[in-house]
Amino acid sequence: MGAGHAHKLYRRGDSPVHALPPHTKLAAVSGFVVVVVSTPREAIWAFAGYAALLGVVAARARVPAGFLLKRLLIEIPFVAFAVLMPFVVPGERTTVLGVSLSVPGLWGAWNVLAKGTLGVAASVLLASTTELRGLLLGLQRLKLPPLLVQIASFMIRYGDVITDEMRRMSVARRSRGFEARGVRHWGVLAKSAGALFIRSYERGERVHLAMVSRGYTGSMPVIDEVTATAAQWRQAAALPLAALLICLLGWTL
Repeated sequence: MGAGHAHKLYRRGDSPVHALPPHTKLAAVSGFVVVVVSTPREAIWAFAGYAALLGVVAARARVPAGFLLKRLLIEIPFVAFAVLMPFVVPGERTTVLGVSLSVPGLWGAWNVLAKGTLGVAASVLLASTTELRGLLLGLQRLKLPPLLVQIASFMIRYGDVITDEMRRMSVARRSRGFEARGVRHWGVLAKSAGALFIRSYERGERVHLAMVSRGYTGSMPVIDEVTATAAQWRQAAALPLAALLICLLGWTL
């Protein structure tokens, strides 16, 4: 399976987390996220425990805090949405620093921020310690439908190709004196988008014909099978199991 090039989120290392097979890490992160989402929003201390667990994983993976925090900026749109909730959600009101805020809105904002941040942080840690090719092999090992794995593989492989095509088209427009300055230029940009779609579609047809001519029958060959030992599964399961214990305590207290 292709798409072996490293992505920008990946941080090379030889930590115990890097060494775990990708499908064990995928299963661990999925279980952790399920536990986090299932936790009642009122169990504030439980979310602090989840954050501490991720901190332990980051330390074992040797992922610096600055590296992790920079990649958490992707959730800024969700933060903006959460900040608005105390002002627009109806219900009981309370005053904070002289500002009237909705109590249900405050709880909703906390729920979105806490669970969203933990989920994004877990995903960033996964991407930081696993190459793209490993993630795809892990998904296949976990029996994700092969068609979805292939679509993801081609999307990753040809994403850079399409981006380069867009860059060349932009250079061609600028070399002819075109600069988009307002609504009147949207027509030109729309035609460029249409041309890019046609080129991408034609490239996909050529690639598919080339694959069929080389014996493609609907599934990609797996050159190296990824396996995991019982000890590796136990190491990966430590994260979701510890989170589950914290969640159960959160429900009882």
